[in-house]
Amino acid sequence: MAKSNEYFPAASSTRPGKKSRMPAKLDFLQSFSGFLLAIFMWGHMFFVSTILLGKDAMYTVTKFFEGMYFFDKPYPIIVTIAVAAVFTLFILHAFLAVRKLPIDYQQYKTYRSHMYMLKHSDTNLWFIQAYTGFAMFFLGSVHLYIIMTNPEKIGPYASSDRMVSEWMWPLYILLLLAVELHGSIGLYRLAVKWGWFEGRDAKASRKNLKRGKVLVTVFFLALGVMSLAAYIKIGLEHRSQYGEMYIPAGTQNQESHSPGDTP
Repeated sequence: MAKSNEYFPAASSTRPGKKSRMPAKLDFLQSFSGFLLAIFMWGHMFFVSTILLGKDAMYTVTKFFEGMYFFDKPYPIIVTIAVAAVFTLFILHAFLAVRKLPIDYQQYKTYRSHMYMLKHSDTNLWFIQAYTGFAMFFLGSVHLYIIMTNPEKIGPYASSDRMVSEWMWPLYILLLLAVELHGSIGLYRLAVKWGWFEGRDAKASRKNLKRGKVLVTVFFLALGVMSLAAYIKIGLEHRSQYGEMYIPAGTQNQESHSPGDTP
């Protein structure tokens, strides 16, 4: 039988008043899933921003993720599978995070009162993270579902058409703000919570982490805004050819049979 003590009872203990380890396990899963999603979003932002290097660069990266350079032809189903996995992780993280949100107006009011009374920056950050997380659940679900069910419609023209001709740009602007604020705050809070980069002076380390959080937020917001502007510009120029897919000049003969960005 596993040993235990009065402070950390064994999970198998049956005596009355035992402490459950489930909240700690759920908290770890929330932290781990949030970390994975934040890293994914950084990578996703760099992928999306390849449009700033030109249409051919974005097209090349798109085909890479569709496996064209491994299987001699693209398979959009690879994107669908990958997005479905991210979507599942996204829902799991939301389910775990919602445990900590106020469940009624009274709890919300109490939290707000404490926040104004304490005037603690990390408490305020949690409030922002809660709001942005709530927004992301709806905005992110729309985006992920569209990409998961239309993997062949990712490319310089198709993505830009979706932004402009399909009127998705308002959603993407709001999603960009929510994702970057939520992600940077989340990583900062994880670093503080688990003692990452703490060093000898915890106070100085926290100050540096806050500075890093601001720099990361500014960088990715700027990158996201420039990328959105590039897609909107292309979408406006391409409105009269809505539905026409992009094919690089050097591959037109090889892909003339293709009806879209992806065969």
